[in-house]
Formats: sequence, C-alpha cells, structure tokens
Amino acid sequence: MRSALPKVLHPVAGDSMLGHVIHSARQLSPQGIHVVIGHGAELVRERLAADDLNFVLQDKQLGTGHAVAQALPVLTAENVLILYGDVPLIEVETLQRLLKQVNAEQLGLLTVNLDDPTGYGRIVRDEQNRVCAIVEHKDATEAQKAITEGNTGILAVPGKRLADWLGRLSNNNAQGEYYLTDVIAMAVGDGLVVATEQPFDTMEVQGANDRKQLAELERHYQLRAARRLMAQGVTLRDPARFDVRGEVTVGRDVLIDINVILEGRVVIEDDVVIGPNCVIKNSTLRKGVMIKANSHLEGAIMGEGSDAGPFARLRPGSVLEARAHVGNFVELKNAHLGEGAKAGHLTYLGDARIGARTNIGAGTITCNYDGANKHMTVMGEDVFIGSNNSLVAPVDISDGASTAAGSTINQDIPAQQLGVARARQRNIDGWQRPVKIKKPE
Repeated sequence: MRSALPKVLHPVAGDSMLGHVIHSARQLSPQGIHVVIGHGAELVRERLAADDLNFVLQDKQLGTGHAVAQALPVLTAENVLILYGDVPLIEVETLQRLLKQVNAEQLGLLTVNLDDPTGYGRIVRDEQNRVCAIVEHKDATEAQKAITEGNTGILAVPGKRLADWLGRLSNNNAQGEYYLTDVIAMAVGDGLVVATEQPFDTMEVQGANDRKQLAELERHYQLRAARRLMAQGVTLRDPARFDVRGEVTVGRDVLIDINVILEGRVVIEDDVVIGPNCVIKNSTLRKGVMIKANSHLEGAIMGEGSDAGPFARLRPGSVLEARAHVGNFVELKNAHLGEGAKAGHLTYLGDARIGARTNIGAGTITCNYDGANKHMTVMGEDVFIGSNNSLVAPVDISDGASTAAGSTINQDIPAQQLGVARARQRNIDGWQRPVKIKKPE
C-alpha cells in the first residue's frame, strides 16, 4: 500500500476494510470475535476497540496457520469461522451457507472459480471430485497451476479438531511459512469431508494489496449499494456517480441526482428529491423533502415537505419542521425552524429557536457567541426579520414582531412591535469624493 497506515485500516465506503469484516461477523451472532493483529497492532486496536472484540497479538508474521494458532487459547466455540481483514466485501449470506457445511465430520471451504487464478492456492480434487488438498501458487506444478478453482482462505472448521491440525503444520515450503491451507490435507487424511461453497460474486473474496485494488473494491461496493437502493424504489440518475458510506434507510419514489454522498446513518422517506453534488450525513429526511444542488447536511432533521438549498449548509442540531424553507447560502447550526418558517438566502442562524411562519430576511445573522459562551436567539410565530439584521443573543423576539432592515437587535421585542436599531441617515451637501493622488514621476 506504500502507507504508514496498516493495510486493514485503509477505508472502503467510509469504514476500514477490517471494520467491514467485523461488521459481517457480528451479523452471525458469534460466541466471540477474535482479531489477530501484527503490523500496526496498537493502531488497529485503538481504531476498532469494542466490548465484543478480543485482540490477539501475532508477534512474528509466520503465515496464516501461525496467525490462527495465536488465537487457539481463546477459541471455545463448537465451530470456528476464519476470515481475513483485507477481504471487506464478503456477504453475510455467503458465510451463513458456509457455516451450514460444518459438523464433527465435515468442514466448510469457500472456493472461487477464476479466469486467471494467478496468486491463488489451487483446489486439488480426486477422481471422485472430492477436495483432497490445496497447493499454494508458488508451490504448484504446471499442471496444478492450470486449475481454475482457487482458495479464498475463508473456512469453517470443527473447533475440537483445529488445535490438532495447527499443531501438525510445517513450514517446509517456498515461503518458509505455516500455511493454514495445509489443514485441508490433514482433514482429508483424518477422514473428514471437505465441503465447498462459492460466493455469488467473485468480488466478495477480493482482497486489496495496493491502491488500485482498493479503488476497485470501493467502486464495486458502491455499485452493489446502488443496486440495493434501486431495488427498494430509489431512482439514481447515475449509479456510477453515487456513494454510500454508512447505513441508509429509504422509502419509495426517492430520486437522487449525481455525485451525492450519504454518510453515517441516513433515513430517507418517500418522495424525497436530492439534487446533484450534495453530502448528507447522519440526517433524517421526512416525506417529500427536497434538497437542492450543492447542499451539505450533517446531523439534521428535515420535516415533511421542507426544502433546503441550493448551497445550503445544515450543521448538527438543525431541525426544519414541515414545509420550512432554507434557501441558497444559508447556514444553520443548532437551529430549529418551525412549520412554514423561511430563511431564503445569505443567512446564518446559530443556536436559535424560530416559530412557525417566521420570515428571516437576507443577510441576517444571529450573534450567538460572545467569545466564551453560546447564547440563544428566540423568535416567536409570524415574526418578520428585515434584511441585513444582526440579532445579538441572548434576545427574544415575540410573536408577530418585526425588525427594520439594517438593524442590530440586542434587546427583546414585545409581540406585534417593530424593532428599529440603526443609525439615522444624514446626507451631507457639498461633500467631495477623495481623488487619487498622482505619484511623482
């Protein structure tokens, strides 16, 4: 990878490759999840620490068999599923099928048929088509290299047999390593059946050893996510220009334009329209919401029929009630807009509570920070805020009140009153505009 970052921590769709593998493992409801760590161990532990994970250190990288052996003291389950931290796209359904193959007299091996299996261990079968061994590519004969069925390394084995097999491994091979694949020949020699399963999609078992392969995993993940959303009733203008980096819940008749990124936990209800070039993170969009082009939402909730953008920014704590409107170049932070409230353009509203049907004029800002503490601006229902207002918090503008354009409001305004806070205009007769002084030659 040519990186200071351990390979398994490189991201695919907003999560590390290892994070994806752990997520799949969790969905199997295992007795325990044991993560063998070596290179960059402390950083891996720091990034992924969780109550349900047990980290096992492999001091020396002596092969896959040696890695699994490090976890033997903590493996107590009846069956053991072995996964790889750089194979992030494995499907839970594939693993469930593999686990069904395991019993006291049988183990499950995930294999894959490839047009070009270069680099993969080859699955060697006997005359009855039974698996009898796996030969690593570097140790294979020319005849064995012609085999197109490759080993993915993912297998499920009876727990009681594993310690014996690992104890019998040898490093007498081209790499001088303890291969987990040698377990297959041992199992056959002990009279067990090696049952195979295959993934629905070969990319499920694709790893990443360089940036090119990492990018291929990313695009495949995104296309797979796009297909799932389209199957649920989402129209994507171009599935190739759409990214999911988290968990997305969608309703029907949703339309998403190009270059939209959905991050974290995003809920999108029926009839939502999202314009091009939008980023939506950890947000909820209720029925009929419209997000116009180039808008950025994080930690926001948009009520039914509300809209935002283009070029709107809704920061954490932003809430729009039904049919509220936020227009172009409007930024909200910890601001709650009541039903039908409007902030059309060029406005910052931070730490604000705004009542129903209130209208915020262009160029308005809430002055919510005094250099040490944040303060609230509260507006009632049917308030009218003139253009180019500075609302100096804490301040309360009651129902039906108005402010004049160009005002700096630093006192409460009672209901139905007009607040005017601006310097009186003077027109100076005979005033001479400055002229530019010529520089000496």
